[in-house]
Amino acid sequence: MTQPDYNLDQHQIIVPPGEIALETKDVNVFYGKKQATFDTSLAFPRFKISALIGASGSGKSTFLRCLNRMNDDVATVTGAIMYRNVNINQKNLNVYVLRKNIGMVFQHPNPFAKTIRENIQFALKKHGVKDQTVLDQRVEQSLRAAALWDEVKDKLDTSALELSGGQAQRLCIARSIAMQPDILLLDEPASALDPISTAKIEETLLELKQKYTIIIVTHNMQQAARVSDYTAFFHLGHVMEYKKTADIFTRPQVKATEDYISGNFG
Repeated sequence: MTQPDYNLDQHQIIVPPGEIALETKDVNVFYGKKQATFDTSLAFPRFKISALIGASGSGKSTFLRCLNRMNDDVATVTGAIMYRNVNINQKNLNVYVLRKNIGMVFQHPNPFAKTIRENIQFALKKHGVKDQTVLDQRVEQSLRAAALWDEVKDKLDTSALELSGGQAQRLCIARSIAMQPDILLLDEPASALDPISTAKIEETLLELKQKYTIIIVTHNMQQAARVSDYTAFFHLGHVMEYKKTADIFTRPQVKATEDYISGNFG
């Protein structure tokens, strides 16, 4: 189906009320000479779930990876990304410390070829945590937070590679939150999972937002509607609309958003 030639200058972008956890100002991403995102300015509220939706190639995952500098070696990123009053899109920033505060879970589960326990403890030890009591507490706390503890508590010393896809993804979430981040980024975390595992991931996210700010890329509009508080619609690298999820799905103000939500282009 041929996509209509939408007016890319038409936008409906709000600033959510309350405390903002992270804000971007005129962020542009270039892969060589090709521009992937255009002047993206979004504010993400603390302790909420914000979803980024749009067709494949719309720029949503590219934008998400900017938020903890995962694009550093592959793209040029301009503009400001403000976190705790610091522009984290600047040279000489310690990206390892940044990623401790802004964690990320990828589309495909990627547990280390280590035990379940070692998967959780690995980064903690790398960051200098040596007290075994603390390490053990973090293992249990993070696995409980990721709704995985009851399933693995008796096999913490078995290989993480033996976990099912859904369990492995929840382990990756646990591994990230073991570092006690402030913000959690998720890039289509349930796209490779069955409906039951997807439901567990969604239940986990709804629990986690009590303590974490969550930004999730999803191609599943039903998932965005179920779990997110705010939704941004990306089209050809532009954010066309960003507001409360209920408003996006029931009262879209931009033609491109309306067509995407109703399935009139793809």
